[in-house]
Amino acid sequence: MWSTNIPLVLPVSLTADTPSLHDNSADLDRLRRALKLLLPDARPLEIPFARIVPLCRRFRQSGFSGVALVNDLPDRWVLADFLAELPLTLLAMALDLGTTHLEATLVDLLSGRSLASAGRENSQIEYGADILSRIHQATQVRRQLQEIDASFLDPGLAVLQQSIIACINALTAELVADSGFKTNEIRAMSVSGNTTMIHFLLGLDPFHICREPYIPMANVIDPMESGELGLLLHAAAPLWIMPSVGSYFGGDLISGILASGLAESEQTRMLIDVGTNAEVVLGNRDWLIACAGAAGPALEGGVARMGMRAAPGAIEYVAIDPVTYALEVKTIDMVQARGLCGSGMIDLVAALYLARIIDVRGKFRDPEQESDPARAAFMKERLIRRNDQWAFIVVAAALAADGADVLLEQIDLDAMIRSKAAMYAVLTTLINQVGLDFIDLAEICVAGAFGIHINPQRAITLGMLPDLDLAVYRPIGNSSLQGAVLALLKRSARQQCLDIVSRITYLELNVNQEFMIRFSGALFIPHTDPSLFPSVPLFTE
Repeated sequence: MWSTNIPLVLPVSLTADTPSLHDNSADLDRLRRALKLLLPDARPLEIPFARIVPLCRRFRQSGFSGVALVNDLPDRWVLADFLAELPLTLLAMALDLGTTHLEATLVDLLSGRSLASAGRENSQIEYGADILSRIHQATQVRRQLQEIDASFLDPGLAVLQQSIIACINALTAELVADSGFKTNEIRAMSVSGNTTMIHFLLGLDPFHICREPYIPMANVIDPMESGELGLLLHAAAPLWIMPSVGSYFGGDLISGILASGLAESEQTRMLIDVGTNAEVVLGNRDWLIACAGAAGPALEGGVARMGMRAAPGAIEYVAIDPVTYALEVKTIDMVQARGLCGSGMIDLVAALYLARIIDVRGKFRDPEQESDPARAAFMKERLIRRNDQWAFIVVAAALAADGADVLLEQIDLDAMIRSKAAMYAVLTTLINQVGLDFIDLAEICVAGAFGIHINPQRAITLGMLPDLDLAVYRPIGNSSLQGAVLALLKRSARQQCLDIVSRITYLELNVNQEFMIRFSGALFIPHTDPSLFPSVPLFTE
């Protein structure tokens, strides 16, 4: 039991012999001796110099009896604090460090319960909406120097690091605001994020991440104390960083593998996580293979002019009756529409195709060439010219939150077609790499907000996901955050993260010719080979 369910901070109740003329051991030696007898294994016990004075004073003040809080690190135990008695809750924080958004959960290490959740926009957006822009910001001086000192820190990187630390601290304060706790009562933190975001957080040079052969400064990072980064936690709180595999395969995907149970599955399964990129993992307990492709931005609101994240006011559902052409639109929280999130975009484009408002190329049809009177009337009501191209009015200005039409323009449609083609090309390239067919998969887990809100049938209609029984698809929510929570609670989860890194195979798509061929073939609705999507109607005119 000890070996698998040990949290990142382990409380150990102990009572030591009191000092006497017959036992003149020093307070620290006495504490060390009593604690080592009770630890689950014989790994070395470290007592940091900075902790000695407060530890010894609390140990003596409590009558040499109480609870030692010990950080469970991969190669050693670290004595972090000593309390007179076990608290009712032992707080820890799990963080999903996203490129555009941060999500966090406050966890009780004693019970495993989640106590609070919060999220906020990543403040680094001020310096660039995408990763490449931020790497540019973080390496401005670095790029001008032929040689640098080993201790050189680019001023731009320092700015990005301080920005994200301040953002995390604000999120931490928000988490505890309504709970009655204080930020310095948080005893541990786990962080799950892509490789570049982890570099920004830790102040690691990202210079080579975007340069062939795309090598990060570090993939696996030993835990550190939160005080080293200036985080508003207990100064001795260990910071567990989810390990990465490479520049484009970060700890957020390792978290997803952990949360989905993919690495322990007897059957072959697939995990799809759509964020800044579309990241896909295929495998079972015997083997794992993964790749990533740029299919994410249009699906998370990063490309379309009216695109937005899945937040209140985002259109998440669209339907068009193919007979009456009645248009149905639903927004998150049922408030006035502000834009389109990924699921709304997929629903809308699929509905436009099934209603024959767009053709197989994803182009708006000309209402003047339409022979069906009902369809022609609907198209003339909803289609307007914008920048010499057609645009579809999803919600009219009078009903929209910002007093302007919520539109789907042709440029948005084109971006959507490219994204859906990239997604399907990623999936087919990966599964072809191991000689399997989609029908061989026991399950496809779809992570993130994309997985929560998406209608798989509509994604199949577009040719984005394979044409399988809908029961094969399972939404699993924010798997990056779920994996970070597991890492806080279980040593077995932390060890599994490291094991996954050591045995996964990563397929580089940037130089994969098969991917480019499959991408070209998927630039139609549903595909240039309609036999791959037997459930999707094919319109030839």
